[in-house]
Amino acid sequence: MSTEASKKAFEEAQSLIPGGVNSPVRAFKSVGGTPVFISEGEGAYLRDVDGNRYVDYVQSWGPLIFGHRDESIEKAVVEAVKHGLSFGAPTIAETELAKLVISFFDSIDKVRFVSSGTEAVMSAIRLARGFTSRDDIVKFTGCYHGHSDALLVEAGSGAATFGNPSSPGVPADFTKHTLLAEYNNIESVKKCFADSNNIACVIIEPIAGNMGLVPADKEFLHELRKLCDENGTLLIFDEVMSGFRATINGAESITGVKPDIVTLGKVIGGGMPVGAFGARAEIMSQLSPEGPVYQAGTLSGNPVAMAAGYAALSKLKQNARVMSVLETRATRLVSGMKEAASACGITMQTDVRGSMFGFFFNEKPVKNFADACNTDAELFSKFHAAMLKEGFYFACSLYETGFISTATTDEMIEDTISACAKVLKEITNG
Repeated sequence: MSTEASKKAFEEAQSLIPGGVNSPVRAFKSVGGTPVFISEGEGAYLRDVDGNRYVDYVQSWGPLIFGHRDESIEKAVVEAVKHGLSFGAPTIAETELAKLVISFFDSIDKVRFVSSGTEAVMSAIRLARGFTSRDDIVKFTGCYHGHSDALLVEAGSGAATFGNPSSPGVPADFTKHTLLAEYNNIESVKKCFADSNNIACVIIEPIAGNMGLVPADKEFLHELRKLCDENGTLLIFDEVMSGFRATINGAESITGVKPDIVTLGKVIGGGMPVGAFGARAEIMSQLSPEGPVYQAGTLSGNPVAMAAGYAALSKLKQNARVMSVLETRATRLVSGMKEAASACGITMQTDVRGSMFGFFFNEKPVKNFADACNTDAELFSKFHAAMLKEGFYFACSLYETGFISTATTDEMIEDTISACAKVLKEITNG
């Protein structure tokens, strides 16, 4: 497999773009080697600038649940473009997509569209602070909620603590109101509430996808809901990644825990840049222009993005049973990979939620970020590079989640398992 064109493209990109990429993980720093530059996608496949074809288990990090270039979504986008790219004014498309999103979630009465998941979370936290008239927030180590200043906080040691910035350019004053807790550890959250009586919200990925796939325990989420209620604190479910991927009705439908605010992204844009946040009417009424909490965006509710999102969610609603099909395929994939690893004397931990899947080269089950950090990073890097050569495109970080699309066939799954067995055998044999 030649990747010379990708290498040349990367060299040129590095001279013009910091690190040669517009989102850090794409640089392949975690796995080594040169990132492949993509020229096109179709269905479950990607093709790079050298002409190599890969089965894609990233699917643009989640939004392409129907694969690349889905006919109905593509048609909706083309039709929308014919009428204009952007207006900076209201359109009926926004209302129609809002109706559709709200129809999936019991916890959402109203929704506000933005242009990214980062923007959705940033705005949701501002809304929570405005609604409660409090300043502090609680987040969990290993949960990523975008790169807004208040959420770029150094990981703690497990005990809850006030956070320090984890990136230059973020003043300590911006993160002094962010408290850290350990995922799936309710005692660490109680410590946060003991340290502060000024907590506006607790934000969590109920199905974490940014430390690998690590779902929160149901009992933990129920205790978290109770703790928030007792303290007059809002609970935010960040489902930018898991929304419409783990389940079509939100994590609340499979955990029995109802959040106060939900943030969404990925699938609701059908591949276009879209984010959203929603809540019950009482909370959303605080948002400008109805209320005093300000939030705005020129490209929010972009008509092309709304058209893509409406096409994607409409198709998903009409084919709700597809989630069980995707979950069956994802389960077969990771079970086959685990069997292949075991045959080579390698311990692999796996999990599946809907069309999301994750695997760790770990001795013990992964319940939090500290557990995820025990993954054999060297083995993961070798595995990623070898699978890429075999024609299978996995997430280029051990802290990311994989995705199955409707275009991913049973035959592709079996081919992936066979390649996995071959690659792991070669790695273990030196």
